[in-house]
Amino acid sequence: MTTADTPTTTAAPAGVDGSAGVDGSVAVDGSAAVNGSVAVNGSVAVGVAGSPDRTDGPARNSGVSTAPPRPAVERAETDASVPARTTADSPARVVGLDGVRGLAALFVVMNHIFLRAWPGFPANHAPFWAADFIYGRLAVVVFIALSGFSLSLAPARKGWRFDSVARFAHRRAWRILPPYWAALGFSLVMTWYVLAQPGWPVPNGKSVVVNGLLIQDAVPAASPNRAFWSLAIEAQLYILLPLLLLIVRRVSAFAMAGVVAAIVVTVGVLGPHVALMNDAVVKFTPDLAVLFAIGVFAAGIVAASERTRSRPWAWYAAVAAVPAVVLIALRGWTWSNNNLFWTDLAWGPAIGCFLAAVATRRPRPVVRVLSTGPLRTLGSVSYSLYLTHAPIVIAVSYGLVLGRVAPGTPTFLVLTAVVVPVTVCFARLFGAVFELPFQRHRGWQPLRRAMSERVHRLIRPDSATV
Repeated sequence: MTTADTPTTTAAPAGVDGSAGVDGSVAVDGSAAVNGSVAVNGSVAVGVAGSPDRTDGPARNSGVSTAPPRPAVERAETDASVPARTTADSPARVVGLDGVRGLAALFVVMNHIFLRAWPGFPANHAPFWAADFIYGRLAVVVFIALSGFSLSLAPARKGWRFDSVARFAHRRAWRILPPYWAALGFSLVMTWYVLAQPGWPVPNGKSVVVNGLLIQDAVPAASPNRAFWSLAIEAQLYILLPLLLLIVRRVSAFAMAGVVAAIVVTVGVLGPHVALMNDAVVKFTPDLAVLFAIGVFAAGIVAASERTRSRPWAWYAAVAAVPAVVLIALRGWTWSNNNLFWTDLAWGPAIGCFLAAVATRRPRPVVRVLSTGPLRTLGSVSYSLYLTHAPIVIAVSYGLVLGRVAPGTPTFLVLTAVVVPVTVCFARLFGAVFELPFQRHRGWQPLRRAMSERVHRLIRPDSATV
């Protein structure tokens, strides 16, 4: 896919709208998102509960030298798509990642606003100061890489092993599915009873089943929310994660990333000439598997030697970004958006190095900004923002603004002023009901007990005080 609203061939999901991106992403538990959160929180993007802060042994065969984990990253990041509500210095989080998720999710929103202000994708008709918002797929890429990174932090500290694959699967489902299903219901209500995107097929019963089972990338169906495409991809990458960790454990992190990249690049090269492979590129967006593997690889930084951790990862990221920037500059936006497979891959090394830099708290000014209260708060609801923003963008755009405001820059500025605060506020309310309770309580019994206690306090407030 190329952008958030476009189909998976060359467009990104709302982008994440949602996956890391993204935690959200993906932003993108677990990147996200994303969470994801691309959501993608770790997303887009668009999270599994974390494991205890301990290391049973140094990471082995990871491609980097190992040493005991440092306090800079206190405990495994557990939310790959979207973060739990914790402070920046909490031992449950890698400082700065919530800010990354929040910015990625917000970028997805801006991408969807952009597409209404300057239609004509994949061509870019916007002025230079807004032109970059056409690349909503970047947020999805960040959410997916962040998801692989976040979910691999705990295993990286324990010899690249899960405590339990079944426990991982249960926690992922508990973290991701309740808000996703609630957002599916919200999207259907908005599409059926408020305002649907003009020209798009109206979702039906098949849409409910296909999207509810997270198989919308494999089974064609009218979509109630085009940001959801990345969630299906991320769910499938969760299934792949234990195999990736096994390769790291048995061979090395370099081998794991190399194998994934070799397979995906082969599919991409042969795709135009082999119908089956071309169909796979269009439906399953395999380039995002490379980004996920890069995130897994980068997670090894938490168990790396002091020498490895002290390297200038931020500078490595800046240098690694040059090829992607040059590619887009030379080929132009139309080519880049029509060839997201290669554009995504070009960003992979830079994103991996950037995640390693943030995990080592460098550069400190950047990490301090990413750890500020507003960005942490935005990151804490990045998954909800990714999941719910698209129907709101459609309703405000086609119901209130388009046709009443001059197209182009005036429409972009009006939509930004209205849509951004509305979507963020709604995401906070939505997250408070459908996301955060499932982060704080890791099962039905704790959740029911907490809800019962809250109801009891509301009925008898005096009993809460002693």
